[in-house]
Amino acid sequence: MSAQLLGLHQPGTTVLHRLPAGAKLLGLMVASIVVVAVRGPVSALVFVAVAAALLVWSGARLGLTLRAMRWLLLTAAILGAWTVWQNGWPRAIEVVGDLVALILLATTMTVTTPVDEVMDAVARGLRPLRRVGVDPEAVALAFSLMLRAIPTTIALAEESRDAALARGLERSPRARLIPFVVRVVARARDTGDALHARGIGD
Repeated sequence: MSAQLLGLHQPGTTVLHRLPAGAKLLGLMVASIVVVAVRGPVSALVFVAVAAALLVWSGARLGLTLRAMRWLLLTAAILGAWTVWQNGWPRAIEVVGDLVALILLATTMTVTTPVDEVMDAVARGLRPLRRVGVDPEAVALAFSLMLRAIPTTIALAEESRDAALARGLERSPRARLIPFVVRVVARARDTGDALHARGIGD
């Protein structure tokens, strides 16, 4: 399995590591709103520089982190090429810069915060909604399962691709797609069975 963004937590002693997960979640939300709200290519480049500085400050192992981010960065590059074609360079710099800044900020949080702490913070933040029927623990569990499913799904896609390559069928979409779908469905059923066995979701 390739490196995973959600498994990138690296223990450390920086200020970012010592901040509570809830404060970092709130900061990420505010920063995301600012990045999206402020327009222009110059501001986008500034946001990228600040986000990159935070990631370096967090003590992240850059080689491992960049490998984990490679598909997201490739998506950003493709989006940038399409935006250049549609709207020109200034708009492309703004769109891609904002996206990369958000990716770097989210990665910084992942590096400095264990996933379990993030889930606990989500559950605590949702507790005031219990009075209107929201189950904070159930929402946090669903959020956790969703986050953990992302790298697992990517890994299954890579395994299906490698299997097709080994059979000389790298140009056959069916040889890659059908095994991938079967594996994803099987993993989802296994997860559902495990939850049911623990009395969750009855």
